[in-house]
Amino acid sequence: MAEERRFRSASGAPIALRRRQHSASCRELAVRGPRLQLRSLSAATSAVWLAAYGLFALSENSMVLSAAIFVTLIGLIIYLHFVKIDQESLLVIGSLGIQVTSSYASGKESTTFIEMGQVKDVVINEAIHMQKVIYYLCILLQDPEDPQGVSEVVPLFQSSKPRLDCLIEVYRSCQEILEQRKTAPQSS
Repeated sequence: MAEERRFRSASGAPIALRRRQHSASCRELAVRGPRLQLRSLSAATSAVWLAAYGLFALSENSMVLSAAIFVTLIGLIIYLHFVKIDQESLLVIGSLGIQVTSSYASGKESTTFIEMGQVKDVVINEAIHMQKVIYYLCILLQDPEDPQGVSEVVPLFQSSKPRLDCLIEVYRSCQEILEQRKTAPQSS
């Protein structure tokens, strides 16, 4: 069963939250940002190439055109492979852990897995950024030496930056699974 709802990011861009429940203790939550727009990509490329052509007309050096093409192509490859994230997903499995995946526009994926024994809690935190209060979801990792302490904070959805209403949906789903884990009988 998959359900998709539309939200906005902190910057106002449209994003979509897809919730898929695989079982009672396993949910996948994916936030998909706006796709790369061919129109904006074409406009940026054209602007760089027109500026290079203007420099070529003034200097009559063909290396200017070659360099502009080379720099534009290398910049595009770097942007698609290391910067532009199309989707961020969170797979919460009550008995195993939490898998965080970022899917880049080039098709590359980056995955991190956090064992459930390390997870202290999932919380919505707030921060002040550029005179605005922004909210973000994060996983608190339990300190192995101090059961009451937090050793690390892992922020989620850093690229899509969903607004609070979307974060609350994800938070509630995560908390339902974490609560099941806390109330389940512990085997010794």
